[in-house]
Amino acid sequence: METTLNQVRSRTTVIISLLTSLLAIMGLIAPAATAETMRERQWYLDRMQAESMWKVSTGKGITVAVLDSGVDTSAPELKGKVLKGKNLVEPSKDARTDPDGHGTAISMLIAGNGAGGQGIKGLAPDARILPLTVFGSTKESGTNSVPGLINAIRYAADSDAQIINMSLAFPYYQVNKTEQGKLQKAVDYAVSRGKLLLAGSGNDGETSNDTTYPAANKGVAGISAVDSSLTVTKFSNHGSFVALAAPGKDIPIRCIGKAGYCRSWGTSQATAIASGAAALIWAKHPTWNGNQVLRVMMDTAGKPTEGKIPSRYIGYGTIRPRYNVLEEKGKPGSADVNPLVPAQADGPSSPSSSHSQSPPEGGAKDGSSASDTAAGSGSGVVPWILGAAGVLVVVLAVFVIRRRAASPR
Repeated sequence: METTLNQVRSRTTVIISLLTSLLAIMGLIAPAATAETMRERQWYLDRMQAESMWKVSTGKGITVAVLDSGVDTSAPELKGKVLKGKNLVEPSKDARTDPDGHGTAISMLIAGNGAGGQGIKGLAPDARILPLTVFGSTKESGTNSVPGLINAIRYAADSDAQIINMSLAFPYYQVNKTEQGKLQKAVDYAVSRGKLLLAGSGNDGETSNDTTYPAANKGVAGISAVDSSLTVTKFSNHGSFVALAAPGKDIPIRCIGKAGYCRSWGTSQATAIASGAAALIWAKHPTWNGNQVLRVMMDTAGKPTEGKIPSRYIGYGTIRPRYNVLEEKGKPGSADVNPLVPAQADGPSSPSSSHSQSPPEGGAKDGSSASDTAAGSGSGVVPWILGAAGVLVVVLAVFVIRRRAASPR
């Protein structure tokens, strides 16, 4: 009897262990190995040698204005990091709330503290976030997003924020001529105030591949996305408005609209990671301005292996902040000249020309070695859970164990 009871207890332990592992993978409980697992999911941190960079710079002293859906200050990863900000679409509402979740996820990628190893660690973990809401919470207020964006850029330009992160992309047909002019004037004003502006290139590269704003505005660094193989993603919009590329595929973020963490993709994520990289460089060189930080990012980027520079797919290359943070490479140059304005002297590509090229089969390589590199509107998200086949295997294993435990001895 004792032997049989021990066998049943042993099998029960196995069942509990299997169920615990399954629940952990599904994100329903926090396993002991969560910290290691999350770091593995944030593949770009190791590829960019983040641990080494954090010994030199953590983004302390740098504020990043996040022009998005707001930021949820209850997120553990953002505790004590979020400033008051402003809602530029619905002024009576607080920018420190986020009904959509997008702005919160983006902010974590920039400045998340890792939540004790259980959550997202931002590339610049000591940076601060200035939330500026540019998307309304209702259908009616949502139509005012472009005017809200224009006002938010000006607000950020007059704030203490050094970096303006715009993980969003409006197709050219959603921005009328008058708004394009006002948007450009707002960008010009922010650049004149020494700010660095980054925006997602968009996620329609395989379909319409529209020219998008504000990435196409002169002086704004349009960011495309690369995957863990250093290949530009097919979903990234491409054209003359792309300045740099950053990791934007298989990026863990807090799930939008549900609990737990999800695997995501998008130029929104790439833009956030590029902003984090800029914060690391700027914190190390606090006397520089946005033009100089951007010039160094362009100078040290992993260049395309084929074609002319800038590439229509990754611009001047994939960001590699460690070359400046750890090795002091890259020349800041003049503080008074935005390095992108001469390159965009003829204006952004027209709507028709933005369709003229398709990504090469399998995407375009950025030309940097695996050890050197890391890696808009809307983001793709997939929960970190087992596939149906994996779940079935576990369920069948539990069923077999239970049947055996119940069999007479």
